[in-house]
Amino acid sequence: MATEQGHATGTTAHTEAEGHGKGGFPPFQKETFASQLVSFAIAFALLYVIVSKFALPRVGSLISTREGIIDGNLSEAQKLKDESDAALKAYEAELAAARARAQAIGAETRDKLAAQSETERKALEASLTAKLADAEKTISAMREKAMGNVKSIAADATAAIVERLTGTAPDAKTVDGAVDASLKV
Repeated sequence: MATEQGHATGTTAHTEAEGHGKGGFPPFQKETFASQLVSFAIAFALLYVIVSKFALPRVGSLISTREGIIDGNLSEAQKLKDESDAALKAYEAELAAARARAQAIGAETRDKLAAQSETERKALEASLTAKLADAEKTISAMREKAMGNVKSIAADATAAIVERLTGTAPDAKTVDGAVDASLKV
């Protein structure tokens, strides 16, 4: 009845289940400690066997498979790198060859244009030389014509001066002789 009175009054709260009131937390009780160690050892042994026989081989095979894939990927990457290096070297060789061809074409074009320019210059010089020779001939002919006219002009002027000074017209032969004599000097 004492328990009924304690429960009836409700003045104290009980958190313990009946029958477990003594000793505290069950894993730390001295009476069950040895059996717990045996249970722990058995559980550990079973877990060890399960892990070593089933889980570890699976994990090991996954790791080895993954290593194989990684090694394959690395070798493929190295192969692709070697191919890209070879392609780069081929590209650089082609680029150097193209530069050499461009320089050769440039030099050839420059030489061709220089030769063409030289030919045109020589043709122009020959044309100018011919024109100069023609001009000199024309000048020479004009000079001779002018000199011929000078003689007649000088003779006419001399005759006019003598006639004006003396009042009589001089002889044409005398005037021509005097003009020829003065032109020779």
